[in-house]
Amino acid sequence: MTRADLLLFLQQHRLAVLATVSESGPPESAVVGIAVTERLEIVFDTLANTRKCSNLRRNPHISLVIGWDKEITVQCEGVADEPKDGDLLRLKNDYFAVYPDGVQRQSWPGITYFRVRVSWARYSDFNPGGGIVEFKETDLSG
Repeated sequence: MTRADLLLFLQQHRLAVLATVSESGPPESAVVGIAVTERLEIVFDTLANTRKCSNLRRNPHISLVIGWDKEITVQCEGVADEPKDGDLLRLKNDYFAVYPDGVQRQSWPGITYFRVRVSWARYSDFNPGGGIVEFKETDLSG
């Protein structure tokens, strides 16, 4: 399993379970629609007034679980941010390629976009003969 294999696997999926934590409240998990860029950035949109968004702004460390089908999962960890300007336009283009309806959602009041730069990933194949591969930040930079 290489970085390219991991990227291909992640780009085949459109949903992730996102986990956030807050010092002032309990952990929260939610299913989010994702797009994965060639730079191994995970992009999703959300409404700015949600608890999920507040938690990410207070503590941008994030965990995502992707691909829970066919006995294979990838757990990713990284730091979330809200991209701006040219970075935001580039990421929105990647997101809209996966979610064309996102173009309409961008006009909603309070819609915002988050990007997660993956710093650690664990590919777990629970099929017979499968295995677990861990990727550290140095393995993921491309």
